Amino acid sequence: MMQSKAGDVDTYLGEVADERREALTRLRELCRTELKGFSEVMAYGMPTYQRDGTAEIAFASQKQYISFYLMRSDVREAFEQRLADQDMGKGCLRFRKPEKINFDLVRDLLTATASKPGTIC
Repeated sequence: MMQSKAGDVDTYLGEVADERREALTRLRELCRTELKGFSEVMAYGMPTYQRDGTAEIAFASQKQYISFYLMRSDVREAFEQRLADQDMGKGCLRFRKPEKINFDLVRDLLTATASKPGTIC
């Protein structure tokens, strides 16, 4: 699944491959727990978390991996050391296998994102 046409996150999760559903559901639960005051929406064909209408976090099931989008450059810079050994593009952590997702790191990134507004890349 590259870009979903699902209208909500429940439908999106129902469309993903069985072997990824548990990990993606866990990502959603972390986002909903840690991102107080954010709105959960579908944008760009993936679950997205917005504060005041601005997307700051998203995740998606891509063809080769699960992606976690961290659109806050200030948070990425603050976590530079912890992100150094991760498969990461400009604003996207890529997890090739669901069981390799570092949920502790994701939680810490979400907590830092939620703590205050910042610079979007």
